[in-house]
Amino acid sequence: MATRNFPDLLANREEQGLRLCVGLDPTYERISEFAHRVHIRRDDIFGFNRLIITATHDLMVACKLDLAFYAGMGIEGLLALEDTAALIRQTAPEVSVILDGKFGGAIAIANEGWARYAFDVVGADAVTIQCFPGADAFEPFLERTDKGIFVLCRTSNPGAGEFQDQPMARWSADGFHTPLYEYVAKQVSQEWNKNGNCGLVVGATYPRELARVRQLVGDNMSILIPGTGAQGGKLAATVKAGASNTGHGMIINFSRGITDASHGPDVAEAARGEAIRFHEQITQALQPKFTS
Repeated sequence: MATRNFPDLLANREEQGLRLCVGLDPTYERISEFAHRVHIRRDDIFGFNRLIITATHDLMVACKLDLAFYAGMGIEGLLALEDTAALIRQTAPEVSVILDGKFGGAIAIANEGWARYAFDVVGADAVTIQCFPGADAFEPFLERTDKGIFVLCRTSNPGAGEFQDQPMARWSADGFHTPLYEYVAKQVSQEWNKNGNCGLVVGATYPRELARVRQLVGDNMSILIPGTGAQGGKLAATVKAGASNTGHGMIINFSRGITDASHGPDVAEAARGEAIRFHEQITQALQPKFTS
């Protein structure tokens, strides 16, 4: 497998003005509809993904593959996941592959297996991980300096605040208890990021919290931002909250908003049309601050 470096891939695409991430999250129902068969196969899943990748790769900074969707379709889904990552490396080598596995083994030896699967089997350039076990458990990921490690910080789901908003026992500099998600942001940026390969996952559905995370981590960390499109996150507010002072540092993910743009024979054309629209909206939202 050819050597790839995620920080370099990301920087190169950002310099081209690209911040759009396309999420390929195939469900059984969507692929069954697409393939016109009840018992879907590896090639059905891969065929759908190939259409979307071919139509949109020039607009992507990254492509996000959520492991849960592929695992839910059994071995055929997992093989299609590997096929999809290989296709991106071969036909769109400038695009990063993010494996959204939310990995979180409690001991390093378990995460060593997950890291080997993500990076050496699938060939991903970056992953998402949990934070709860602590940094030592994630050394097998963190030591891979050529890879990106995105730590869940403030997720996009409606019930995210059940734990993530809860105040820590320690006080912040402004005299208030620090919410857990803020503590995660600080800890990852100050302690976990010694190799410069860490980022955070913060949902677009919470722009106030996204802006706070950007304030805490500064300009030197990337934030993977799900929750736009079908989940209701507003793009202009997301860009305003998540952009660094250089306008970089955002990987804004759209999944169903692109892949489900059409359920007819024009799947690829409709996906490209939506990708162009989202790319232009991101660019427009940045203009007041970053153009003269």
